[in-house]
Amino acid sequence: MKANNYTRLLAVSLALLFFGAFRPVPAQSFDSIERQRAADMLNVIKDDLKKNYYDSSFRGIDVDARFKTAEEKLKQATSLGQALGIIAQALLELDDSHTFFVPPPRPESVEYGWNMQMIGDKAYVVAIKPGSPAEASGLKVGDEVRTLEGFKPTRKDMWKMDYYYRALSPRPGLRIVVQSPDGEPRQLDVPATVRRGLRVLEFERDINDLIRKAEEEDRLNRHRFVEIGNILVWKMPNFTFEPEQADSIMTDRVNKRSALVLDLRGNPGGYVKTLEHLAGNFFDHDLKIADLKGRKEMKPQQAKTRGKDIFTGKLIVLVDNKSASAAEIFARLVQLEKRGIVIGDQTAGAVMESRGHSHEAGTQRIVIYGTSITEADVIMSDGKSIEHVGVIPDELMLPPAEDMAAGRDPVLARAIQLAGAKIDSTKAGTMFPVEWRRPQ
Repeated sequence: MKANNYTRLLAVSLALLFFGAFRPVPAQSFDSIERQRAADMLNVIKDDLKKNYYDSSFRGIDVDARFKTAEEKLKQATSLGQALGIIAQALLELDDSHTFFVPPPRPESVEYGWNMQMIGDKAYVVAIKPGSPAEASGLKVGDEVRTLEGFKPTRKDMWKMDYYYRALSPRPGLRIVVQSPDGEPRQLDVPATVRRGLRVLEFERDINDLIRKAEEEDRLNRHRFVEIGNILVWKMPNFTFEPEQADSIMTDRVNKRSALVLDLRGNPGGYVKTLEHLAGNFFDHDLKIADLKGRKEMKPQQAKTRGKDIFTGKLIVLVDNKSASAAEIFARLVQLEKRGIVIGDQTAGAVMESRGHSHEAGTQRIVIYGTSITEADVIMSDGKSIEHVGVIPDELMLPPAEDMAAGRDPVLARAIQLAGAKIDSTKAGTMFPVEWRRPQ
């Protein structure tokens, strides 16, 4: 959960850097200038960590020794991808969901055209972009992913694969072994779509291109709503929007309804203040959401009631393995205060409060990079942290592979039933179709 607007990436084990059926996207030259730049980044990141990390003992890790090891490894690195991996690993040693390295922009964008997700203890293909190379390869929604690049996905390590293949070392394709609900395991080489772009941020960059990208982000991150009688289903993409917008949505769309189904599946979290504002719309009294444990005394997260303007109807909250940070805290608050019902899959267990630190390298050609550094652990009112634990729903409900393959959403259908209406899982599966980024 962020104290400011800083993109949350996931993290990766350095051990993954040296495997894969496909070569990474063609590497840039790695000369002495690049090596020195990487070393400078490492030193800046070490400074960010030592100044700002919430635990002054760094969870028992000797930071100076670990960064010295990373410095020596950088001297042996043969590519930019290896160097970025070494820098990333220096922070990964902390095993902290909100402390990680944000690498510089790459000279190309890679779109795999398919998404996978942990559902229970197995990984599944949950979406495929129509017309993509992934679709042409024979990959199917509902396929269980047995291995990716030779590794078996697990709940603990899925985020490592995500961060590695999307941020540190994108590839022109991935080799996977999948199994359909009624079939045998099969190996597929699934190509990606690679588009060339700029390697570094240049201030002379076409302003229209920046505007187009911003508009695309707005489209993909908009709130979506479906009305079913007097029930509102709200698909909230994240908590990265202005706190006052939470109040206005509740006032304009929610408060007169008999029930709200708040779909936080896939919601990665966002602003603390937005969480606080949203929570204040569901309780007739001020309450503490959580205490913050950091290097110094910190004010707890608080929800201030909106009094007569609160929502008093039924509340059903949907979560899954990709519900993280503020989404998890809200779901747990609902449970602890007995305000509603939480259904779905166990959440990510990625719950800390952090702050982003952005940096620049270079003079005439500027490279942007940064870190996210945890400033506090979040302790709920029961005295427990849900970091690495997650939220266990009141009603654990996992969609079968056959339903995913058929486009059905039994979890959403069940939530609507709890809210007081009836809808079949096929209809529920059409409410919030997966939306893909348009070519830039």
